[in-house]
Amino acid sequence: MFLGILLTSRYASEDFLRSLPPILIIGLSMLFFSIVTMMVTFCAALMIIVDGKMQMIIPIVLVACILVTLFMLLQFPLLVEIFVSTYGPGIFNKKMKRWY
Repeated sequence: MFLGILLTSRYASEDFLRSLPPILIIGLSMLFFSIVTMMVTFCAALMIIVDGKMQMIIPIVLVACILVTLFMLLQFPLLVEIFVSTYGPGIFNKKMKRWY
């Protein structure tokens, strides 16, 4: 998706203000979704391989989940910031306080 913008872009301001933010939101959301599905398949494959021995499965899954959760917590504010800056109130729609 990012390459599609890069290759078909005229490098106009409209491309970067209207086209790029929704594509970034979709890309980052799909990254989170793919990470979650990868963790589910990792846990399922681990249960199949280890044959249900919980004393081996639980520590491995906990370490993997901690690392994945840390990555998601570090990237989630970026997704929120892109979403708010794209679909939130603009700089001209804010209510201003009077100076007097």
